[in-house]
Amino acid sequence: MISLGLWTLLQKEVRRFLRVPGQTLLSPVITTALYFVVFGYSLGDRLREVEGVPYARFIVPGLVTLGVVTNAYLNTASSMFVMKLQGTITDLLVSPLSYGEILAGFVVAAVIRGLLVGGVMWAVAGAFSGFEVAHPLLALVLVVLAAVAFAALGLMTAIWASSFEQVNFFPTFFITPLTFLGGVFYSIGMLPAPLRAFTHVNPVFYMVDGVRFGMLGVSDAPPVAGVALLAVLALAALSAAYAMLRSGYKLRG
Repeated sequence: MISLGLWTLLQKEVRRFLRVPGQTLLSPVITTALYFVVFGYSLGDRLREVEGVPYARFIVPGLVTLGVVTNAYLNTASSMFVMKLQGTITDLLVSPLSYGEILAGFVVAAVIRGLLVGGVMWAVAGAFSGFEVAHPLLALVLVVLAAVAFAALGLMTAIWASSFEQVNFFPTFFITPLTFLGGVFYSIGMLPAPLRAFTHVNPVFYMVDGVRFGMLGVSDAPPVAGVALLAVLALAALSAAYAMLRSGYKLRG
């Protein structure tokens, strides 16, 4: 049974991002449409099929995954950092809420935002390439695990960060590059051997590839690898975020 305190925190966090629908919904719609115009159709004329799938459909899982993890990360990172900046995080820490409930409130709200954005992006993509999903449950599990992992990473970054520049450091130098180098726009079979070897040690590749299998039924790696890796990453990130909250690192005083 969810406690009243957790429910209140969850409502607060959800309402916070729903107050800016242009940022949370309209922006991903425009971005997705641009990706499809530039990549799906411009390159689609040259790369008609990848792994037996029309190119415009092939890039959908990667774009949806990118939208989900980016928004899940930004939701917790921005909310926690603003609370630190305003000093209101102290009020939350001394409230009757447990550290686990505080963590759950932030992470669940971020997952909701990520899934909402991912759903909108998938709907926009479907208008271009169709709505068929090969393994919907698997795709949903992978997307939720990815959102949980990156929401916890966002919380950790915000606790550590001392400026907005540091908050943006992780998505700028890690999330976006690793996602674009993780097979969003191509199959790793199209890469030369050195880049293919790098891709196999890129954790984001298994995330994108697993979601692609869930949505399209094609993959470059065993889907179980994506599930296992994301489960471990989510658990590790949640544990680390919980430890940081419990210790009060950069939160008290």
